[in-house]
Amino acid sequence: MTSSHEGFTHLDPLGRARMVDVTPKEPTHRRAMARGVVTMTPDTADAVARGAIAKGDVLSVARVAGIQAAKRTSDLIPLCHPLLIGAVTVNFEIGDDRIDIEASVETVGRTGVEMEALTACSVAALTIYDMCKSLDKAMTISEIALWEKTGGASGVYHRSSDRESVT
Repeated sequence: MTSSHEGFTHLDPLGRARMVDVTPKEPTHRRAMARGVVTMTPDTADAVARGAIAKGDVLSVARVAGIQAAKRTSDLIPLCHPLLIGAVTVNFEIGDDRIDIEASVETVGRTGVEMEALTACSVAALTIYDMCKSLDKAMTISEIALWEKTGGASGVYHRSSDRESVT
């Protein structure tokens, strides 16, 4: 039986949702890195930098939240494979009116960790918002994107600042 859903890996021939079978694939070292930005007032960024947010150490809590989120991605994203995560790092850079976030995830497995890196970055950003919202409800979360990916059959992916590139 043919289907109008041919080519969609998360749909079976009848158009029903399914988890992709990755068991025939060979495990390889895989890494993904995502970035995002939380834009805020200069006063809020300064308060984060000085450790003067009433709820506590914003970046420490956001780092732990991002790490936990990477580990729980398959609980949040339907059809996402649960993975044995080898490493997660979440780092921040505070600017005049923003906090840049970078999340990296590594594993040795049969499927990539792009969703885990994106989820880590997103939850870290949401945690920053949650901890700072009493000072600045107009903060924005933006520019969450995959920046690098290695491992697997599709090869290496690097996003450049002006456009994406695949090597």
